[in-house]
Amino acid sequence: MARIAVIGAGLGAMAAAARLAVAGHRVTVFERTSTYGGAVGRFERDGFAFDTGPGLLHLPAVYRDLFVKTGKEPLESRVELTQVDPASRHVFADGVSVDLPNASRAGTVAALDTALGGGAGERWGEFLVRAREAWDRTRRPLLEEPQPADVARLGREPYPAPKAGFLRRPTTTLAQVGARELRDPRLVALLDAYAWSYGFDPSTAPAAAAVLPYMEQTFGSWYVSGGVRALADAVYERCVARRVEFALGAEVTGVRTKDGRAAGIELADGTVVDADHVVAGARVPALDDLGGRPRHGSPGTGRVVLCLALRGGREPDAVHRTVVHAAAGRPTVTVLRPGDPALVPDDAHEAATVTATVSTAPGQDWAEYAERMLGAAESAIPGLRERLLHHEVRTPDDTLRETGSAEVPGPALGGADGRHLPAGNVSPLPGLYFAGGWAHPGGGLAHAGMSGALVSGLIVEGADFRGSQ
Repeated sequence: MARIAVIGAGLGAMAAAARLAVAGHRVTVFERTSTYGGAVGRFERDGFAFDTGPGLLHLPAVYRDLFVKTGKEPLESRVELTQVDPASRHVFADGVSVDLPNASRAGTVAALDTALGGGAGERWGEFLVRAREAWDRTRRPLLEEPQPADVARLGREPYPAPKAGFLRRPTTTLAQVGARELRDPRLVALLDAYAWSYGFDPSTAPAAAAVLPYMEQTFGSWYVSGGVRALADAVYERCVARRVEFALGAEVTGVRTKDGRAAGIELADGTVVDADHVVAGARVPALDDLGGRPRHGSPGTGRVVLCLALRGGREPDAVHRTVVHAAAGRPTVTVLRPGDPALVPDDAHEAATVTATVSTAPGQDWAEYAERMLGAAESAIPGLRERLLHHEVRTPDDTLRETGSAEVPGPALGGADGRHLPAGNVSPLPGLYFAGGWAHPGGGLAHAGMSGALVSGLIVEGADFRGSQ
């Protein structure tokens, strides 16, 4: 039985902790804040509750596997999952809107043809065929296997160019995919919105980012009753049930070494904790030179989230998620209206969130930006200004305070010479591993859960571990 120290209590770190505990190891999680969950935060006021991180779950199979492997019981015995249908409503700059169904390619193509005309659905469908090819090429190396020491092959662009005419020229960015293959500005805006929702600028994101809309439109979007924070609660409770120990308010500042390998951790108060293995599930600056440094440049992107407490219940024809595309100086925003009674004081009120992706460069006027976000959200919530009781503005500064980084990491992407690959799971220092959103396969609920599975496999099975089957 090995002693394992896990740094951070985010979803990826806890997923690794639970799996390692089931394998018979003695696991302690050290979290610098007073609670678990990492970016899966919660804000509550006057009977209203809001998710301040992710609001929807994609690829729930990741957490279903976690619960089966750590307790032989289904995830649904701990949380209630509901498919969101329609998956999203899109309101474009010209006022045209379209509702896209959940996990139905044929339905999506038909909806786009009806709303946009001009063969828009057919062009989107052809794009998804190519996106699937990129997905098939990258799914296993980018999601199911530990990141290799040599990432050169992952840096090659997996997205195929169309096999006709001038479009056969190499496509290197997602923006080029939109301009060359989709053409209709509304389809381009649709594609761009998927990139922005994961924190990627389409002008710099590799064409391989086409896998993001493919993934959502193929595998669907799910809501966790009570909010995604309920999933964090369930994973934490699973860890406790498997005798994982938690030390909250314990900031890790470094890793101790002995005989050329990780031998424990150092805490901010000077305490030293011995360990046979260390799993860094959160960014620790002191570990950047040991393989924990992200590959992309800085600054990156973060999130501004408005938590809206509203008078009046949700209207019957409201949808769970509306994307309002940029127009007239207003940013693209995602409006989530769960209609969940667990999030409001009574049925005469509604809780909603509005989210936008922003640069984390200093000097932003967040109050002014939040006002523009509210203006955009009026296209999704009728009578918003008159219904507003109060609102909370959550900025990258809050993300920095709560998670240690103002940025929100995106999932790993192929292409671009590997610039969008996160830290590998195995450090150059033996005994030190990386999990969570800053490590392979990157950020997002599903990807973080996958990282926990990969790291636990590497520790339990050793260097011969080749990933999930």
